[in-house]
Parts: sequence; structure tokens; C-alpha cells
Amino acid sequence: MGTDENADCPVIEESRKPEIIKEGRAEILVHEKNVFYNPVQEFNRDLSIAVLSVFAKQKPHTKKKTLKPKETEITLDDTIEETSPANENGITVLEALSATGLRSIRYAKEVPGIKQIIANDISMKAVESIKRNIHHNGVQDIVTANHEDATMLMYRHRNKRFNAVDIDPYGCPSIFLDAAVQSVSDGGLLLITATDMAVLAGNSPETCYVKYGAVSLKSKACHEIALRILLQHIVSHAGRYGRYVHPLLSISADFYIRVFVKVYSSQSKCKENTSKLGMLYQCVGCETMTTQPLGQQKSNGGFKLPAAPSVDRLCPHCHHKHHIGGPIWLGPLHDQAFISQLLCSLNELDLNTSKRIEGVLNVIHEELDVPLYYTTDRLMSIVRCHVPSMMVFRSAILNAGFSVSYSHANRNSLKTDAPSQVIWDIVRAWEKENPAKRDKFEANSPGLAILTSPSTTTVFFDIHPLANPLSRQKHLSRFQENPTPNWGPGTRSTTMIDSGEVLSKKRKNQNKKQKKQSLDKSAEVETDDKGRMSEGVEAGEPPVKQAR
Repeated sequence: MGTDENADCPVIEESRKPEIIKEGRAEILVHEKNVFYNPVQEFNRDLSIAVLSVFAKQKPHTKKKTLKPKETEITLDDTIEETSPANENGITVLEALSATGLRSIRYAKEVPGIKQIIANDISMKAVESIKRNIHHNGVQDIVTANHEDATMLMYRHRNKRFNAVDIDPYGCPSIFLDAAVQSVSDGGLLLITATDMAVLAGNSPETCYVKYGAVSLKSKACHEIALRILLQHIVSHAGRYGRYVHPLLSISADFYIRVFVKVYSSQSKCKENTSKLGMLYQCVGCETMTTQPLGQQKSNGGFKLPAAPSVDRLCPHCHHKHHIGGPIWLGPLHDQAFISQLLCSLNELDLNTSKRIEGVLNVIHEELDVPLYYTTDRLMSIVRCHVPSMMVFRSAILNAGFSVSYSHANRNSLKTDAPSQVIWDIVRAWEKENPAKRDKFEANSPGLAILTSPSTTTVFFDIHPLANPLSRQKHLSRFQENPTPNWGPGTRSTTMIDSGEVLSKKRKNQNKKQKKQSLDKSAEVETDDKGRMSEGVEAGEPPVKQAR
């Protein structure tokens, strides 16, 4: 790429005035409908800016290496021109799938401490759009547009690595992970998004295995299972090269999941993954889930194989069989110290979705470090009983001597260290106070088996002082908001811009059945007009011609 501004930025005809979309401090020019932009993911981009800002502050500034005679310094890439950076000691960032360049431009304008950003895309039209947007925003000294296959670009940077690599694809990120874990520096940051939630949530277990190397299960905790499947997939790629992963933040939001992980190099740490990965057993009746780690770490640092399986042939609660899924990541999803720093830094950033980020991060900060969660509505639907309030159920767990928290992925979630036996004891105690219609249960119903099983826990439903978490007391925006227009991953390579007419989903579906019936009748009338058979005319008789 040359340095001539006219060469880098295509000439824009005055007759074609582009539409300007503003987000944060950046503006992007939209000339066509073939460059992807999704306004719903502003929360994703805002959160990434917050995480990258904290990461850039934490990165230690290393002294520049003194070159020996006849030794030349390796540039970022032979085909990518390295501009004069505004911050010599800053971090280098690769946005592998840049589309409009909006994310890279926002990083350049809103994240302090960045040396250089490569905004890459395989589409030439997208790269032309990136160049226009870079010049429009005046960030040529930091952001460089690049036209290349993302995997090839990352593979060629296995020696001169980036401090942060951002991969936000349309769908599954698997094809990029092998190159990504090699192109990020030691202690560097990977920012990975996956939008194929139907696959990760258990709708197609065989497809999930093909894409992520794990079998997914249908469950109310499917969003956390999706996060743990993605993390184990990143871990498996990193381990091949003697690298291990440390999750900073793993979030399920809207129609996608997003993980922020640091990558380090250590063969001994890679071996510890054996105890942080495991299989998942799910009862087909009551849906109780049990994890089985692949290995156990000894006190002296060694490892041993665990006794398997961790469940009996039949579920002890409802006497049904089990399904098996995984492997999944069983280690921590978040670094709570990093979450605290992230919350403290929000006041320094001007983000449109800061209120939502604050609420979600507060819930994450309160989350227990235990795999998966229950939901009150599903627990009670199994026994066909009235659903208690969250404060009542949480109090019962706390009164029994165990801890409980929400999961940011579900507003009805119960993340707890209590054994499943205690949870079903609480369900039985609640059903005694709010009887279900047991005569409507089938003979082999899991709900009936649970209700007729003996309890071993003394249950009290008195409101516990810790049942109401601080995030709820502060009335923060803690969970996913209702879908808005254009909600979803959209369509590939299409610019999504809000239309003038904004209708809610509820309003769009009004009279849906009546409209369909009307269309069906119109189709029948059209068939008659074509001479097949008119109403009131016997078979074999010609249709009567009407006077005009």
C-alpha cells in the first residue's frame, strides 16, 4: 500500500452523498448495502473498548531491543506499511474481520495506549469502505486497512505477534482459532465472538461436535454451556502449541457469546487443563446435570485419573437415564479482579451502553465460581407446581447453609454450590405448601418420582438477609433487554440500518392467523378465476361468462 492519500482513499463522487452512521466517537460512511453493519452489537463493541482499555493499561512497557549490526527489525508485515504510531509504547491490535472498520476506528479514538491497529477484511469492497472511514475519521496514523485472508495474515505473524487479536465472525469462529492462538503475544488478549447459538445451545449436537469438538445438550443453562464449549475449543487449539488460556470475561448477551481470554506459554500449565475440562451428564427426566472432570490434580502437583462415571445408570432423583455431552470448560469463566478493574474504569469511558455494561458486570462480579445453574421456572414445571419468587428460593438455599447467586445469562437462574439433592428437597418442601395435582402425573413421570422421594434437608423459606443481591438493590440493568428492531445476527454482508417504520415484534404478529387465512382464500379465488371450477358450477360444465 502506498502512502499517497488519494491512492489509499477512493475518490467519492459528490453526486453520491453517503449516509453517515455515528457510534461512539466514530463515524462510518455507507455508500452501498453490501458492507456488514449491525447496530444491535453496539453493546459488544462498547464492552470490547472497556476491556481493551484496561488491558492496555496493564500491559508492561518493554524497552526497545537494541539491534546488532546488519540486523534489521521485523516489521508487522512485509505487505502492510507500518505508519508512525502515536504511542510508541502502546499495544498492537488486529481486527481480523473488520467489515466497515467501525470497531478498529473506535479502538483508535477511544482506547488510550494503542500503537497500531490492522483492520483486515477478505472483501475488497469492505477494504475500500475501511479506507474511506479511516480517512474520514482522521486515524491514518494508527489504523491501517489490509486486504487478505484472516487466517493467512495471522499465520504470518507467528513470530511478530499482536498484543490483541479481535475475531468477530458471522457464525462460528473455529476456522480462525488455530491461527489466532499463535499470532497473539505471550500474555496477549484474544477477543472471540460466536453467533451460531442454535448449534451451541443443543439444537444440533452432531454439528456442534464438527465445529467445536464437543457435544452440546439442550438445557435451561444452554447459554453457559455454550460459553464453556467455546472456551474448551480455544483451550484445545492453544494446547497444541504449548499455550494455555486464562479467561478474563465470558459473557452471553443478546444473540451471541463473547469471551475475553489471555494467552500464555507454558507446557506445565497446559497439563493442568486436564482437571479443568470435563464431560457433562444430564438426566433425561428431571434434567439434573452432573460434571465429570477428565483428570484430578494431586496435592503434590501430579495428576490422576478420576473414577468414572460420576453418575449411576439411573438418576437418583427420578430414576431416568442420562445423556452425555462435552467436553466443556469447568474452570472459572471470569477473573474477578479484572472485573473489579473494569467496573472502576467505566466512569472514565463515554459509552452509550455503559448502564447496561455496569449492570451486567455487577451480576458477573456476584457470580459463584461453579459450573452451570438451575432455573426456578424449569424446576417447578417438572413437578407442575406454582413458581416461588426468586427471593424465597434463594433464601431457602442460604438457610440450608449454601451459597447462591444469579447467572448473568438468565434472570431466573440459581447458581449454587448446593448439591442437587438439596435443590430437590427445597422443591419438595415448596410443593407441600403449594400442592400440585398429583393425579394428573403419568406413572413414570419424573415429577411424581421426585415428589414421592424422601427429603434429607430441613428447609426454611424465611427471607434471608443476603437473598437480595446488591445489583438488584441498586436497580441496575442486569439482564438482556427485550429484542429491538433488527435484533439478531442479520444476514451475511448486508448493511443493517433502521428503517423509518419501527414496529415491535408483538405488533408485527397481530392478526397473523387472520392474515394467513385471508391469503389462502385469495389463492382459492384466483384458482377459480383461472377456470378450474367456479362456485355453483357442476363438474364438466363450462364456467358461465359474466357480463362486463
